[in-house]
This record gives sequence, structure tokens and C-alpha cells, in this order.
Amino acid sequence: MKTLSENACFGGTQGVYSHASKATGCDMTFGLFMPSEAADGPVPVLWYLSGLTCTHENAMTKTGAQGWAAEQGIALVFPDTSPRGDGVADHDDFDMGQGAGFYVNATQAPWAPHFRMWDYVTDDLPQLLGAHFALDMSRQSITGHSMGGHGALTMAMGLPGRFRSVSAFSPIAHPTSSDWGRKQLGGYLGKDESAWAPHDATLLMQSRGFDGPVLIDQGADDQFLDLLQPEALAAAIAKRRQPATMRLQPGYDHSYFFVSTFMEEHVAFHADALYA
Repeated sequence: MKTLSENACFGGTQGVYSHASKATGCDMTFGLFMPSEAADGPVPVLWYLSGLTCTHENAMTKTGAQGWAAEQGIALVFPDTSPRGDGVADHDDFDMGQGAGFYVNATQAPWAPHFRMWDYVTDDLPQLLGAHFALDMSRQSITGHSMGGHGALTMAMGLPGRFRSVSAFSPIAHPTSSDWGRKQLGGYLGKDESAWAPHDATLLMQSRGFDGPVLIDQGADDQFLDLLQPEALAAAIAKRRQPATMRLQPGYDHSYFFVSTFMEEHVAFHADALYA
């Protein structure tokens, strides 16, 4: 692991690091905020998964999450959204290839050799973090925005017992029935739609649900609302009678202005679960 930068931040440290990933077969970069409490012992962890076209840096610099995490004594992990590098497959469209890993383990050419973001976020990076930083990996929660909200919800429901709470900002909620989902799932996972189901939050809510608190915020003026399909996830939550808070926020769009507005509430929501 290499330290790319470390900056004092709200009494703690905002670092950026790179490492050779076994999961993706290439070098990966991630951001990690450590609150001051980490000097005295391991602290709980909140994962933030970013959306299409983002890197580790977008949420790290635009959400204002570090200040709220510092108040709660929580570490923040900002993974990248895909493998990168000259030897990594890419696409001319912004919603495939580098920057658009969709948090799945690809099985199709040319993506399969490197696009294993599920394993990277759930196995490879957690092992590295646990070995090198004062983190209590028994206390983890997860959140994300857009494609990252999709990843947060599917990982939380797909890995029972891993995360104490899950939240999402404008998640891609039902990708198996959306044009903004079928393209990526088909491209990465092939034509067999049974392989897509574990990566659809609505289908997972119908079949499994989540054993913990759920918070979802969606901007009512989101320019991608028809592609995100929050109504499908809301219906699945209602039918399952899943304990959850799902809010439609008037006037807000899909941007980081929306995310940063409600970040304080999301961090506090996760703090309640992590310190329960």
C-alpha cells in the first residue's frame, strides 16, 4: 500500500492510498477519513459508494461527510467506482467501462479480468483496511449515491450480518427493468437474467429484505427519476413491511448539492446503528 496524500481534517486525517488489488488485478485508489478517536482504538466504519463517472475523490471532496463523521467518531471509506489503467477495458459510453463498475463481478469479455468490484468492496479492500488501520470491522454500515446507492443496497441485502445499517441517495433501484441497468447488467453479466437478480435492490427487497434500519432519500426533481425507478423499491418495501424510511425531497435533483444537504442526517442515522 502506498500513501498518496494525508491531510488534517476536522481533527482527524483524510488520506488517499493506492494498492495492488487481488480482486481487480490492477492498482486501486481509495480515500479514508480517520477521526481523532482512532488514536485511542478502533473506530466503526461507514462505506460510501459513489456513482457513475466518479472516482474516490468526488464524494471525498463534495459531500462534507468528514465533519459529520468526526462528530460521531466514525471512519469513512471512499472506494473507487471501477478498476482503471491502460490494460483495463473501457467504453466510449459513460455508463460502461472505467468509472462505471456497477459493483458487480463481471463474467463477460472484455470486462471479466478486472471488473470485480463486488469482491473488491466486500473482500479485498476490507482485508486491507483491517490490517493497516485502527478500524473496528465488526461495526460497519454502508451508503452510496446513484450507482453507489444501488451497490450499497445490494451489498447490504446480499451479505446478511455484514452491515448494521444501509442508506442511499437516489439509488438505481430496479435496474433489471430499467434502460439504465439492463445495458450494464447484460454487458457485465451476460444474457441470463437470473444472474442479474442479486444486483437489483427491488428484487432483493422482495426476496430477502434487510435485517436493520434503512434510509433512502430521493430528489423529486431528479433528472434521472424514470431511470432510477424509486417507486418500484417503495412498493417492495411496503409489500414486505420492511422497516424503512424513504423520502422524496421536493426541489432536489441528482447532484452532490442534494447529497451534501442530507449527509448530516445519513451519518447520524448510521451512528445510531453503529453505536447501538
